Formats: sequence, C-alpha cells, structure tokens
Amino acid sequence: MPIADQLPLLWPELILGLGAMGLLLLGVFNGEGSARNVTLGAVATLLAALAVVVFAPPKTAQAFGGMFVTNDFVLFAKALVLAGSAATLVLALRFNAAEAIERFEFPILFLLSTLGMLLMISAGDLIALYLGLELSSLALYVLAAYRRDSARSAEAGLKYFVLGALASGLLVYGASLLYGISGTTSFAGVGRAINAAPGSLGALVGLVFLAAGFAFKLSLVPFHMWTPDVYEGAPTPVTAFFAIAPKIAALTLLTRVLQGPLFGLIDIWQQLFGVLALASMAFGAFAAIAQSNIKRLMAYSSIGHMGYALVGVAAGGASGVQGVLLYLTIYLVMNLGTFACILAMRRDGRMVEEISDLAGLNRTHPGLAMALAIFMFSLAGLPPLAGFFGKLYVFLAAVEAGFVGLAIAGLLSSVVAAYYYMRVVKVMYFDEPADAFDRPFGRVTTSILGATAVATVFFFLVLSPVLDSALRAAKSLFAA
Repeated sequence: MPIADQLPLLWPELILGLGAMGLLLLGVFNGEGSARNVTLGAVATLLAALAVVVFAPPKTAQAFGGMFVTNDFVLFAKALVLAGSAATLVLALRFNAAEAIERFEFPILFLLSTLGMLLMISAGDLIALYLGLELSSLALYVLAAYRRDSARSAEAGLKYFVLGALASGLLVYGASLLYGISGTTSFAGVGRAINAAPGSLGALVGLVFLAAGFAFKLSLVPFHMWTPDVYEGAPTPVTAFFAIAPKIAALTLLTRVLQGPLFGLIDIWQQLFGVLALASMAFGAFAAIAQSNIKRLMAYSSIGHMGYALVGVAAGGASGVQGVLLYLTIYLVMNLGTFACILAMRRDGRMVEEISDLAGLNRTHPGLAMALAIFMFSLAGLPPLAGFFGKLYVFLAAVEAGFVGLAIAGLLSSVVAAYYYMRVVKVMYFDEPADAFDRPFGRVTTSILGATAVATVFFFLVLSPVLDSALRAAKSLFAA
C-alpha cells in the first residue's frame, strides 16, 4: 500500500506529534509567559485528535507492514485515552498557576506521553509496542518529578524511573524470547509460531516476562510498590493523569496482545492473570484501610480497580473484552471526578491532602461533599451508580467463562473496599467541620466535577449504547 494511503490511518498520531513540535517552538520563542497559551493549544490538539478518532469510519486496516493497526477496538481505546488526557490537562491549568509551576514544557510532555499511548494501542509488532511504551514512559518519568523544589516529587520521579526501567527490561526480554521462537517481531508471526508449538518453553517464559512488564504499568500486585509513593509525591494533576490514561492504554494493549499473538496460550494466561486479578483486588481492598492521605488512598483504589478490570481480561472472549471496555469507560469518569474534587481541596492558598481535612465538608461546601460522596459510592460499586455496572459486567463475563470463584472473590473484595470509601463519606457528613476550603474552585474544575457527577449518577440512561459500542469494538478485535 502506498505511503499516501497509509498516512490517513495515523491522523490522530500525526496531529499530536506535529502539535507537540509546533507548541514546543512557540514555548521556546516566547518563554515561560507562553505557558498558558501552550497549554490551551495542547488541549485543542488533544480534542482535535479525539474528534478524528470519534468520527473515523469503522474499519480494520494496517499500515507499515502490519506494525500499525486500527479497528473499532483500537479507536474505542484511543478515544478514552485522549478524553482522559485532555480533561486532566484542563484541570492542571489552575493548579499549575496557583502552585507557581506553570511552564510550557508541561503540556508538551502530556502530548508526547499521549502520543506514545496511541502508538502502543495500535502496535502490531513487538518493536512498535516497545517504542510506544517507552515514548509514553519517558515523559511520565519527567512529569512525576515536575515540581523541582519538592523532595517528594523528586523521590516520586526517581522511584518511578528506576522501577519503570526494570519493568521495561523485563518486558523487552519477554519480547526477545517471543522473537527467538518465531523469528519475527510481528504479532501475526508470533501468533502463528505459538499456535504451531503452544507448549514451547520459550513462549511460556516470554509470556511470564511480558506479564511482569504489563503488571508494573498497571500497578498489579506484586508489581505495585511504586504506586502509593508516586501518586502522593507527583503534582495532583499528574497523579490524575497517571491514574487514568496510562492505565487505559496499558490494559487495552495487554488485551490485544493476549487475544492476538498469545491467544494460543489462553489456558495458561487465563490462570496467570486470574491470580494477578485476585491478588490486586484483595490487596487494594485491605491496604487502603489504614491510609490517611487521600492521594495514597486513590493509589490503592486504582490497584484494586485494575484487578477488577483484569477479571474481564482473564475471562476472555467477546463478553470479557466488552466488560473491560465498559469498565474502563466508567473508571475514566469516576476517577476524573474524584481528582477534580481533590484539586478543590485548597486551604489558605495551599493544597491539603489528608482525609481529615474533609471533616464536616457537607456544612462548609455541600455541593462538593455531595459530588465526592457520589464518586465514593460509585467506586465502591453501589447501584444504581456507574461503578456498579462496571463490576457487574466483568463479573458476569467471568461467570460465563467458568471463573465463578474469581467473580465471588471480586464481590467480597468490593465489600471490604466499601469500608474505606464509606469512611470518606462519614468524615464529610458526620465529623466536626474543619476550616473551610478556599473559594472559588474555578469554573473549569467545577464544570468537570459537575459533568462527571451527573454522568456517574445517570449512567444507566446511556448504558445500552455504551455496551453496544463496546461489543462492536470487542468483536472487531476477534475479527482482526
């Protein structure tokens, strides 16, 4: 296929790449005073790429010899990543200005990291997978340590970099083993080699090392150790970004790899990821109970929620993939709203992060308290809020696939996790009021907070079309 016919498949990536270079030049020539304009330009770039993805005609196609693929599943995942990136960058506008860390490099790093995620999701080759993963990760390392005068932020960036380099090494070693048994780096070639010799030791060891690399990116137990410290130390908008976009990109890429080149090992990887899901759900439920910092609580919450989403991955099949996509859509909305609430926690001109700082919030800021309570109830999975439907469909997929015990374990973990979510609600509504937070919270923060709260409450009204879209995306993955 001529290059001219292949490039239209890469319009979202081209928009982000060209936008990042153009905005970088704008920042360099205009100095730090251009930070706000560069940020707004980056948001516009992300929204333009999102529009291209949303209105792209549904089709399955490849470019550059199969290194880049697109289908309904890929477009669905890219839409979630772009929406999450744009929203968190908008939330960062007010925060960076208030914290005096407003520099033009910040949105550029967001764009480059998001570009890496899009390339990951569309990877049809082990080399393309690794390049996209590293492009995304390198920008994330810098973002974690972005607050230069903060020891906590520097520590977060260093921990994430060291452990991330180790995880990348594990992943690329697993990829090299798959190349060794197949003689090719293409997903299709690896899949054919594994189907021809599914009991190959090299394939099994490669699967284990790939699983370890992905488990780090997804904060799955036992590769979760970086998550609480990085979430706490990174600037709050960066923490929100970490909690949303990279997790969606990594989980959808993992789903593609398992249902594609590694499908011949399904009996093995279903058990492997079932164990990882079980461990992550249980650890996320119990470890968060003792947390007093709300960002650390959200770190353990994300560990648990990635465990729930992984139940759908382990279940396999179209229903499992449909459950994963539905869960990620709801996860995006819930976490975006929760972090909008956290960003509103400002007292005397500085951010506060302790759960005790929310004491009596219902009396001082009833609207904020109601929104945060909605998100806590939804994260706990209480009906009829959005979080309930996310868990329902991944558990149903697990039962359909015969993993009844895993579904029951997930249900029990949800009951335990409900305790620490309800504790936040109890502090807001029944404890003696602490000093009121600063006003105003900002129009953008309030708008995102309100929109996500409404979407969480009334998600059942759009459940059917979202499920239909997720099912179409899942079927395109198996048709590819």
